[in-house]
Amino acid sequence: MALSGIQIFKMLPKKNCKECGCPTCMAFSMKVAQGALKIEQCPHVSAEALEALSEATAPPMKTIKVGTGEGEYTLGGETVLYRHEKTYVNKTRYAVSLCSCMDDATIDAKIAAIPAVDYERIGERMRVEMIYVNYGAEAGADKYLELVKKAVATGKTLVLGCDDVEVAKAALEIAKAGKPILNGANASNYEAMNALAKEADVVLGVSGANLDEIYDTVAALEKAGNKNLVIDATGASIKEAYANAVQIRRAALKDQDRTFGYPTIVNTSKLAVKDKYMQEALVSLFTMKYGSIVVVDELGYAEALPLFGLRQNVFTDPQKPMKVEPGLYPLNGADENSLCLTTVDFALTYFIVSGELERSGVPVNLIINDAGGLSVLTSWAAGKFSGTSISTFIKENIESKVSCRKLVIPGKVAVLKGDLEAKLPGWEIIVAPLEAVQLVKFLKDMKEAGEI
Repeated sequence: MALSGIQIFKMLPKKNCKECGCPTCMAFSMKVAQGALKIEQCPHVSAEALEALSEATAPPMKTIKVGTGEGEYTLGGETVLYRHEKTYVNKTRYAVSLCSCMDDATIDAKIAAIPAVDYERIGERMRVEMIYVNYGAEAGADKYLELVKKAVATGKTLVLGCDDVEVAKAALEIAKAGKPILNGANASNYEAMNALAKEADVVLGVSGANLDEIYDTVAALEKAGNKNLVIDATGASIKEAYANAVQIRRAALKDQDRTFGYPTIVNTSKLAVKDKYMQEALVSLFTMKYGSIVVVDELGYAEALPLFGLRQNVFTDPQKPMKVEPGLYPLNGADENSLCLTTVDFALTYFIVSGELERSGVPVNLIINDAGGLSVLTSWAAGKFSGTSISTFIKENIESKVSCRKLVIPGKVAVLKGDLEAKLPGWEIIVAPLEAVQLVKFLKDMKEAGEI
């Protein structure tokens, strides 16, 4: 279990020095126990005590890194079961499944489709991050190794799903530079797989017939000195996989059992074979409960958009609202002469308003003000979305970029109209409808009346 401040204090050398960043070692110990400071910040702690304290104060779920360069991802490191308790740390990563049992045309089509999903939303890049390369024994080792070569060429981080030691060894020779996960250890082969993973310096995935078998295999691997692991929680059924994922997380975080304190893989392509709609539902489920890597047959734009949106919501600090960057956003081919509208930087507001504006087809310039990530009425009540803040932002950042001097403000802050007219001389201030859904008709009516 994690150490208390008193337990940490007893292991410190008690120098009471300013170098620790606290006036006393007791205060320092309390901050370490709370996670506000790291034990390494004490310059006088012994190497032996540091090792013991670092292990004891580390998150109950181990932090694991996979991949290299842009494809390096951090998994695990979680400290809470529910995001409202604190926040989740490292987001779920999505992998597309390839199998050597597929024909070449299917494999090539799936690989070609992977780059199609690649866009940015609120400062976060949304794309397929990993490829799960599954070994279909009936297709033979040669075809699997060719598939691994094709997967390596995509530049994505790989998960090698192979429990055949000799085939896994050959696959690692091809892929080990990219630091893949070797997902192939089980109760019958863990010693040989462990040797392969340690030699290649890659993360080892552990699976089993049930949780008891997985637990015993992980314990044996830890005894052999390997804690660079992930657990494959995929069961024989959806019910079993869900139970596995939840019980592994609860054992690690609630019961402080570090044997289960590792990130998990859930392969929905095995749970709902060739049923893409069920797989998408399962990806949503295991994004919340509690897959670190979730595997799916395909991730086209239609599937990706809601999944990435869900993931972004789940893995955002609930105490820090999602915000878009303040600035000028031309929509529908707008230029400097197009009508200007303004709203707040709260992400949900931005996407609702911009969606309705795009639906109208009318070229407009959407001006996003810095309102602290709050909604329209909340930011207005807090003084963050006011006549002063809007006019100052427009004068400093917008006026030089647009020729149009018509500004549409949200209907819910119609009270700002007079103040803005006084502070933005030469601008015509127009009050929009109360609801975003009414913007389409509002703009079309303005266009038909020749007002824009």
